[in-house]
Amino acid sequence: MRLALQHVGYEVETASDGPEGLLKFRDGNDWDLILLDQRMPGMSGIEVQKQIYARRPDAKLILITAFGTIDLALEAIQAGASDFLRKPFTADTLRASVKSALERPPRNCGSVPVGMVCREFTRTTINGFSFEVADEAMDEKSGDIAMKFNVHRANEPQGNVRVMLPAYVQELVKAHIDSDYVPGGQRFWHAMCEEALANHLWQNAQVPSGNELRIEDLSSSLERWLDSMLTVSMTDDNAR
Repeated sequence: MRLALQHVGYEVETASDGPEGLLKFRDGNDWDLILLDQRMPGMSGIEVQKQIYARRPDAKLILITAFGTIDLALEAIQAGASDFLRKPFTADTLRASVKSALERPPRNCGSVPVGMVCREFTRTTINGFSFEVADEAMDEKSGDIAMKFNVHRANEPQGNVRVMLPAYVQELVKAHIDSDYVPGGQRFWHAMCEEALANHLWQNAQVPSGNELRIEDLSSSLERWLDSMLTVSMTDDNAR
């Protein structure tokens, strides 16, 4: 990683674990970006991340993990993370992620309220990609939902990706949660489309083939996401 970044002109310093990294980080004023592994001896990446943001709330940081799904992002986003990179990755993906993170405006200081976590995917970069909702539509006859997203990545032209959520999958969701109602109403389905696109970018480090992603069934990662969203909803209700 150090050599790949130095090759294109970045100045790079390395540390073997969290405490050494924090020692070199100091108050953060000498650094433009931190690349932080989640799984390290001693302190985890999220623990180090919290200390970095305590010292410099507007620090730019990419959290790196080999985990197979985007689930970890929920905890990391709540703790303030906004950029993610999945191992293994190519040198080009690394460089694109670094460039995208450096070009982003400074992060909002403070942690994200738990009820807002699912909305934060459109404010992150995943393997160098970021995306935002461009349009939404529902087929009145079939009940299918179509979400269009603008997808951005450094050094690449902006593209559009269409995410399809068929009505029969919506029924599978209701059966999974054992309810005819979903928390947040229509916004819940939008968040599910965001999650599906985020997970695809996480798994593949590229946009879907044909710029279209169709949610065909409830994968294990989507089921975990549903369970986490229900937990978030219950936490918010209890807080109120």
